[in-house]
Amino acid sequence: MAKVTSEKQLRVRQVRSLIGSKPIHKGTLRALGLGRIGREHVLPDRPEIRGMLRNVRHLVVVEEIQ
Repeated sequence: MAKVTSEKQLRVRQVRSLIGSKPIHKGTLRALGLGRIGREHVLPDRPEIRGMLRNVRHLVVVEEIQ
C-alpha cells in the first residue's frame, strides 16, 4: 500500500500549564511532543492528530501551515 503524504501541517503551541490537568491530558500533550508552556511542534494534519488536539484544545493553540 502506498503511503499518502499530506501537504498540510499543523503548528501546535502549548499556551496553558498542565498543573491541575487530568492525567489523560498530560499524556496526550506528551504524545504531541509538548509539555511546557511556549513549546511548539509541527505535526502532520491527520485525523488521529486532530482528535488528540480536540482533547486538549483548552491547553494549546493550533495553526495550519503549508
